[in-house]
Amino acid sequence: MGILNTLLRAVTWWNGSTLNTQIYTARKGTKVGEDEQGNVFYRNADDTRRWVMFNGEAEASRVSPDWHGWLHHTFKELPSKTPLKHKAWEKPHQENLTGTMLAYAPAGSIRSGKEPANRADYEAWSPE
Repeated sequence: MGILNTLLRAVTWWNGSTLNTQIYTARKGTKVGEDEQGNVFYRNADDTRRWVMFNGEAEASRVSPDWHGWLHHTFKELPSKTPLKHKAWEKPHQENLTGTMLAYAPAGSIRSGKEPANRADYEAWSPE
């Protein structure tokens, strides 16, 4: 299984970083931090380029707002040194499950396998 994973990572961007990105990171990248999901953040010597090496699937919504701001040069300071102040009502990130087998399927949908609730306030139309 290890050879297959290595081959997939070499030719597909959605299974992690590509071979070219790995080589560029090894040659020119300076590690500056890591987030709670294990994503590792890098920059080049003159700080004109910033990038992330995802831990697992390359999914942009897995980058926190702190690190997103740093990646796009909105914040100069690293989030590990000066984290954003979060409001009490902010919730932690939840993965978007749309399009997966774990996505919500209401009763009555083809995927749920459950009968819809019996509704007394609905009468189905039928042609005469």
